[in-house]
Amino acid sequence: MKLPAKSLVAVVDGETFLLFRNEGQPFEPKLRKEDKPSLDVTNFSAGVKHQDDVGQRHGRTDLNELGHAAAAAEWLNEKAISNELGEVLIIADPKSLGEMRQHYHSELEKRLIGEIDKTLTGQPVEQIEKAIVAAE
Repeated sequence: MKLPAKSLVAVVDGETFLLFRNEGQPFEPKLRKEDKPSLDVTNFSAGVKHQDDVGQRHGRTDLNELGHAAAAAEWLNEKAISNELGEVLIIADPKSLGEMRQHYHSELEKRLIGEIDKTLTGQPVEQIEKAIVAAE
């Protein structure tokens, strides 16, 4: 995947939200960690449709995790609306990414250069860079 220089990379899961800036070339990303954003996880209506009895019995529904994904999307939305956000790539586990998509504002969508549905939180930066290069 082509990752423009200076673009932002948001790496999200149900508990973690990391931001990186591409200081490298489009096809040779070099990610530099940005300050960790402060999230206000208050959207517990996130994931309401996932609250079926079977999902809860099998541990597939965690409203805290879905609320965190919604809060990450809301943080990105706020930055996009206030024009503090340039191009952004979002990397998130499939469940978090699905929840985030439901909250994307049109201003965020304009800046979105791609999504990767993988769990990469907790991975070394080199692994994240490799995943970006390998993505289509």
